[in-house]
Amino acid sequence: MLACRARILIPEEWIVSSSPKCTENHFFHLPKVDLHRHLEGSIRLSTITELSRKGLIDLPADETRLQRRVQMSPGEARSPANFLQKFKSVRDVFSSPEIIQRVTQEAVEDAAADNVAYLEIHFTPVALAQTKKFDLEDVFRWVLAAGREQAERSGLELGFIASINRHEPLREAEEVAALAAEYYGRGVVGLGLAGNEAGFESQPFAALFREAARSGLGITIHAGEWAGAESVRSAILDFGAPRIGHGIRILENSYITAMARECGTVFEVCLTSNMDSGIVSALPAHPLGEMIGNGLLVTLNSDDPSICRTTLSREYSLAYFEQGLTEETIHRLILRALDTGFLSEGKAVLKRRISEGVARAVPLAASIHSLQYSFGR
Repeated sequence: MLACRARILIPEEWIVSSSPKCTENHFFHLPKVDLHRHLEGSIRLSTITELSRKGLIDLPADETRLQRRVQMSPGEARSPANFLQKFKSVRDVFSSPEIIQRVTQEAVEDAAADNVAYLEIHFTPVALAQTKKFDLEDVFRWVLAAGREQAERSGLELGFIASINRHEPLREAEEVAALAAEYYGRGVVGLGLAGNEAGFESQPFAALFREAARSGLGITIHAGEWAGAESVRSAILDFGAPRIGHGIRILENSYITAMARECGTVFEVCLTSNMDSGIVSALPAHPLGEMIGNGLLVTLNSDDPSICRTTLSREYSLAYFEQGLTEETIHRLILRALDTGFLSEGKAVLKRRISEGVARAVPLAASIHSLQYSFGR
């Protein structure tokens, strides 16, 4: 029997805004929280172009050709296969310690420039090590040091989630999990499972993640994106995951939806990514609003800002203009994301900072402060 906490359904009037009154600029100025951003999906196009023109990586030096290789472009197929192909291209970038550190620093810098106050970056050590057969612990050290240095410069709170892909051998996954546990509290806050959930089994990794949770690591599992609601059920029951990456197909099964609601499972929703990967046909058709209406706990995230050519501010703007979420609901999503982040220290101070920033952005301070402890807890 799961030790789950009851959840109250959210009133419909908190979900839909019939008369938008915000501008896109409003969401840029809000202090934000991003729980689901992949390092490999955050490489600046300008950086890849520069490295290619210097002959440091084997990718097209022409920016137009390069862009088609590493970013989603208008008119191209929106499908899982095409989306994942972008990652195969960008992973050629990680060809030296200096490049790995530069990309990490720039990812943090870009988040801070978008007024992200707390960021959790998913990085895949095996993929970063692949091009030059780097030692996995070296990859951990390079990424964590570069991220910590840039976060201090930018005034941003940062945590790293070591990510395992489903297609990776269990032996390598065990090494990544052991290193994540070793560096827990020294930059690493969690362990994640990603990759093609429809094409590869998750079950072989379940015991590994259960053990990681016992060591204190936060657990997040990509599920309910390319596979159906059953993959979400497995992530909750077999992996004990408190957070699900994407999870938007959960609504295909009412029983699993009820189970996730009862357990207080948190969903890391990424609007543009879900459209670019072909999971939804158009943003107005995205089930975000329906998930909220069913009492599920959701957060909004950027996923792969460079590949999807988006920012977290834009994701919030899309939720408002395309999904009709109210301004108040979006503010609550920010506070919920912080509440459910894997940050272990300094959360109270950061929450006060974000709450004050939200209150300064709009004249809703009283409602925000009165409601901030009512959701995602």
